[in-house]
Amino acid sequence: MFNKALFHFILLYIYGINTTTNTQAKTYFPPTEFSDICSHFSNMSNHTRQLTATTPKINQRKERRMFSTSDDSAMTKQVQATHAPDGREIDVKPILQIVDEILVRFIARTVEGYEVKRDQDALEMTAVLAEFDMLDSLAYIINKISCELSCKCSGGGDAHSSTMVLLGYMSSYAWHAKVVLTLAAFAVIFGEFWLVAQLSAENTLAKSVALLKQLPDLAENFMSLKPHFEALIRLVKAAMEVTTCIVQFKELPSEYISEDTPPMSVASTHIPIASYWVIRSIVACASQIASLIGTRNESISSTTEAWELSSLAHKVTSIHEHLKNQLILCYQYIDDKRHIEAFHNLTRLFETVHVDNMKILRALIYAKDDILPLVDGTTKSRASLEVLRRKHVLLLISDLDLSQEEILVLDNLYKDARSRGDTHYEMVWIPVVDKAVWNDVNKQKFEYLQSLMAWYSVCDPFIIEPSAVKYIKEVWNFSKTAILVALDPQGRLSSPNAVHMIWIWGNLAFPFTSEKEESLWKQEIWSLELLVDGIDPTVLEWMADGKLVCLYGGEDLEWIEKFTATALSVAKAGKFQLEMVYVGKSNAKERMQKMIKTFNTRKFSYFWPNVTSIWFFWTRLESMLYSKLQHGRTVENDEVMSEVMTVLSFDGSDRGWAIFCNGATEMARAKGDSALVCLQDFDKWKDRVEEEGVVQAMKDYLDKNKPPHHCNRLILPGSTGGIPQKVVCAECGRQMEKYFMYRCCVE
Repeated sequence: MFNKALFHFILLYIYGINTTTNTQAKTYFPPTEFSDICSHFSNMSNHTRQLTATTPKINQRKERRMFSTSDDSAMTKQVQATHAPDGREIDVKPILQIVDEILVRFIARTVEGYEVKRDQDALEMTAVLAEFDMLDSLAYIINKISCELSCKCSGGGDAHSSTMVLLGYMSSYAWHAKVVLTLAAFAVIFGEFWLVAQLSAENTLAKSVALLKQLPDLAENFMSLKPHFEALIRLVKAAMEVTTCIVQFKELPSEYISEDTPPMSVASTHIPIASYWVIRSIVACASQIASLIGTRNESISSTTEAWELSSLAHKVTSIHEHLKNQLILCYQYIDDKRHIEAFHNLTRLFETVHVDNMKILRALIYAKDDILPLVDGTTKSRASLEVLRRKHVLLLISDLDLSQEEILVLDNLYKDARSRGDTHYEMVWIPVVDKAVWNDVNKQKFEYLQSLMAWYSVCDPFIIEPSAVKYIKEVWNFSKTAILVALDPQGRLSSPNAVHMIWIWGNLAFPFTSEKEESLWKQEIWSLELLVDGIDPTVLEWMADGKLVCLYGGEDLEWIEKFTATALSVAKAGKFQLEMVYVGKSNAKERMQKMIKTFNTRKFSYFWPNVTSIWFFWTRLESMLYSKLQHGRTVENDEVMSEVMTVLSFDGSDRGWAIFCNGATEMARAKGDSALVCLQDFDKWKDRVEEEGVVQAMKDYLDKNKPPHHCNRLILPGSTGGIPQKVVCAECGRQMEKYFMYRCCVE
């Protein structure tokens, strides 16, 4: 009779606990239970004599049909007809763990030639057994299944019929319980067989049982028996994998996925037939064990049985692959539901008043306490989110294409802010990275960018939850270009993107609110100071000294040579001080590096010796445009916006351009050819210089001599967001046509 003590005995032997001495036996079994085990082996021997008399020889069993080839859909109806669950709940995980210990971790590894580590595993399994009382209530059904497997399989019964009988026995159990209980019953059969076979060399009782059953000597016949066991173990492992899959379906959280949800509903239609094939596989395995009874003195042939088991393993493996794919779809569905729920929770968090910013930061960056999620850019040590508590925080959100120019400018601003008590804030880099394209190259890129930063960054891009990434993209409109999200000490949103005001005014924009941005614009006018503030103090010194300042750009060297030579000649003829500065062209880093080398050699004029200054000049102009757009300004009602768009359209032309400034606000600007012609016609307007000044005289001449035709192009980066639907030409006031441009600049 099967009982819990026997199951304990099998496992305790497997984990190397001495059961041959009275002392140890009494430690784990009461005397009555230990005697029950001995009588069970004796009863097993008596039963064996009856089975052996009617058991066909191995060569007869080779002709046994492997399994029915009936259509699975028809079989499904048969299988479903046996299913009448009564709602009872069974915690199958401990049973499955014990079965795995018997069938996979010990016996399978022994057959495959691995050394089994026993000491620690024995302690762990003893702890499981000590707490596991459910076997008391399940012992009867496990014993019933075990007897059915032993009797039917030993008698050469039909595998399909035996499987249906077992399903009938377990009609009141759920599908996941049916397969686990069947595996448990087989674990007892296989465990008993293995115990007797293994102990027969050193234990008198086991040797007597082995002789009565005429079991083969494992040591002598290992090589001939190995194909038997290898095929059997492959099938057992496949059945275990399907069983684990079915159990995992049962454990899916019902609050996120229901039986009628497509991924789950598809799986539910296949679970009954999958359970059938698991149980049928166990029937085949039990038949394989039963076939070894009475073969002690016979040569063992294993080709047919091994082939049958391998074929069945192939089918069960295919079932596992299908179920595993459905399980993956279910997990994806659940993840999506959880991410949507987390997204809505994050939305609600931003709508709620908090005493500090920790709930917001934990939801955005990392909610658990198991790791330190930040890296301190100064010390390069790990830090917790507590370092950000009740502080103004700028979240630098970008992909891995964040430029060194951006990092350099932000580094200067961040260090300046840390030195000022009244504008102190912290900054955290949150890289948004696609996990599908993550590789060693991207990992090195992440670590390199991280090493350049003096501020905090996340330790791993993938600690950011998908719900937070979704919020960043959908609510804060992050696409590709870096944004700076400003949060106040209570976690409230100060600005969804403070990058424009930071590029324009730096730390003067603190605390980076829309109201602060509006007030700063009220203090600004279109001026040379607004154009170059924070880039080059030399230019502002020229202005303070009363010199005429010329900013010019483009990359047409022929025009640059003619223009600079003509301008210096006019200054000399007009006897006024002229300083010229080359500001380059936007979005042309490599070409600007070549232009800097050329200017270094040919000395056309003063120039900015690094591409960072050129990049920052054009980035600030773009930020001025986007900032104005965010505040609802147009070129018709805002002079600064009109002038900014004019300069940006100059940059879009093929030729150069120039702006002449006298003092802070007096300016004349023109495209390259017009500016050059104006200087070449100096004799036509030089008489007005003394009365009006150089810039005003130049401006009057340009206004009177506008070319009859013009073609202005305004190129704006589409990834920045906020592209206006309507843009008018700053030169003539007509609405500009909109085109899409796709550019790939390999420099």
